[in-house]
Amino acid sequence: MALNSVAAALSFRGDTLNRVKIFDEFSGKWGFVNGFSGHRTFSIRSVDEKKSVKPVTESLPVIEKKANDDVSKRLPKEINSLPKPLTVADLSTSLNTNTKMRISFKGVPGSYSEDAALKAYPKCETVPCGDFEDAFKAVELWLADKAVLPIESSAGGSIHRNYDLLLRHRLHIVGEVQLSVNFCLLALPGVRAEKLKRVISHPQALDLSDVFLSELGVTRVNGDDTASAAQYIASKDLRDTGAIASPRAAEIYGLNILAEQIQDDTASVTRFLVLARDPIMPRTDKAFRTSIVFTLDEGPGVLFKALAVFALRGINLTKIESRPQRKKPLRVVDDSNTGTAKYFDYLFYIDFEASMAEPRAQNALGHLQEFATFLRVLGCYPIDTTL
Repeated sequence: MALNSVAAALSFRGDTLNRVKIFDEFSGKWGFVNGFSGHRTFSIRSVDEKKSVKPVTESLPVIEKKANDDVSKRLPKEINSLPKPLTVADLSTSLNTNTKMRISFKGVPGSYSEDAALKAYPKCETVPCGDFEDAFKAVELWLADKAVLPIESSAGGSIHRNYDLLLRHRLHIVGEVQLSVNFCLLALPGVRAEKLKRVISHPQALDLSDVFLSELGVTRVNGDDTASAAQYIASKDLRDTGAIASPRAAEIYGLNILAEQIQDDTASVTRFLVLARDPIMPRTDKAFRTSIVFTLDEGPGVLFKALAVFALRGINLTKIESRPQRKKPLRVVDDSNTGTAKYFDYLFYIDFEASMAEPRAQNALGHLQEFATFLRVLGCYPIDTTL
């Protein structure tokens, strides 16, 4: 049953799944959606089916091209049937009963995030989403079983947006994926690299391919992501424009690969997190990583003490990230001698190599709780050692 102009309120509390009755104004029938009951409430509003997801073209300058009636003949037959990126407004009235696992990701088919999802779950059904938060909500609303989202790359560093979303949402990290990045220059069949005037891609992909693009002498145009840049060129028949995207994007959108491994750092690796509604059981029969977030009071040596609880137990830290607390970013400290001072109040994200099934990890967090004002375990999951 299609949902048009439907407003549904889903509430979340604990782990109880309820069915919520809603009215479909388009069909004039009542239907049901699944959700949790509890503390937090999300209002979900569907949109008219005629409205499409915001395309990459809106962030691009107007590019003139010749009309070509034969464009559709050269494109793969599947290009018009590819799934549109899901937004939180695209609420289905029923769950997918297919036993195939559904994995949400940010972007369109052919993105590197989808590559990571297929590496982790080769037989999964991927669910493209409009942005990172929609990928989180797709899992919370039972539209997907898991989400795969980038968290850091060896070339570009941390994806801070996803660190913030990890704390805002209650999903658990249940796995990670290490993906070797292969940036490719793509163009329409028959187009040579020296004929290109501009190249479209995600800003980070353009920055990380600086040497190659400088030698090519092309104008750089920012797009929403790598795969949507390839999709845009194929759908608009832009013969003077290339895209930086993955080999899968070239296959999906019928483009030729003019050059591979064009990034400045050819050994670039991106790390992705796998998120689910429920945590997995920690084990000790294989290497596990644990991710936590905590806050500390102001004081000399407090951060040193926090890190020492791991060093004292021989636990290796693999990642430390700090993010300002958005709700109370400044801490005010009064001192009668120096007056009033203001400091940023931080959240500290730490990854360490130990399973929560190990006593040393349990003791370390118990020790940390003695002086941490807030502590949350984001997940305990197997370490991905494959590339």
